[in-house]
Amino acid sequence: MSEDVSLATVAARAGVSISTVSRIVNGEMRRASAATVVRVLDAIEAVGYRPNPVGRALKRGQSQLVAMIAANLDNPAMATIASSTEAALREAGYVMVLCDTHDRPELQDEYIYAMRAQMVRGYVLVAAVPSPGLSELSASGAPAVFVTRRNPTGNGPFVGIDDRAAGAAVADYFADRARRAPAVVFPRQGSSASRDRVSGFLARLRERGWSDEAIIRADGEGRSHLQVGYDAGARIFARHVTPDAILCVSDQIAYGVNRRALERGLKIPGDCDLVSIDGTPLNQWVAPWLKSIEIPYAVYGAEIVAGLQLIWRGEPFGERLLPCKFG
Repeated sequence: MSEDVSLATVAARAGVSISTVSRIVNGEMRRASAATVVRVLDAIEAVGYRPNPVGRALKRGQSQLVAMIAANLDNPAMATIASSTEAALREAGYVMVLCDTHDRPELQDEYIYAMRAQMVRGYVLVAAVPSPGLSELSASGAPAVFVTRRNPTGNGPFVGIDDRAAGAAVADYFADRARRAPAVVFPRQGSSASRDRVSGFLARLRERGWSDEAIIRADGEGRSHLQVGYDAGARIFARHVTPDAILCVSDQIAYGVNRRALERGLKIPGDCDLVSIDGTPLNQWVAPWLKSIEIPYAVYGAEIVAGLQLIWRGEPFGERLLPCKFG
């Protein structure tokens, strides 16, 4: 269907007014003769017109705006989630408003208050951080789905992965390949997702026979995962025992660790294997050396919208854990 097919196109072909076509498209046929209805329906079929669900919803006077408040759209993972969610909402007849908090609680609150003033119909909170406004939003009972990170101020509907299981899978991968000096790199100001990935990794290594002292850990300061990886890499490669396998809890942390390794003349892979938990499609272009547990971010949108629709109907929606695998 051509993008310029509109009510005006149908009206011109049927020889009637645009308002007549609009009424018939919206199911109001009592004010038109049977012959006019047939003529309009034939014109709709002939030109291939399809009603715009967003436009129709807005005309009903019901807010069809959904706010996505994301922590950092510089991160390819979050950009992919945003893209898939916008497409799913548009298909369902909703309009998405996208806000980037840059992982700052005060900016998150600014957007929450602004979206509440706009009376949006629902909220998609991607990697939310604790903040007073988020606590108020949760207490209000507003329809909201938390994505990648669970509600940091309490319970709430969640779409993501089993982060502990993902960390454990990387530990098994290292153990099965007889790595001697495993390590993990994570942000100092970590989220529930990062903490769960680390704890799952450490717990499984202990089960596989490692002592706490034998597992190398390094964290990095700041909100930028690139900087976290770069700074933590400086410490981890300065040790008298160089790790031969490193779990990075995100792709961007792995990029930072790899940059530090290159500066020290280390080969990745070869001298040290890096494994991340993210696995965005960008890796095949910029980081073919990176092994990843791939999270299906591209399908998050459909799951988020399905969750919101359950909430709007008053039906329960607790969590949706999506499968992830080594890519």
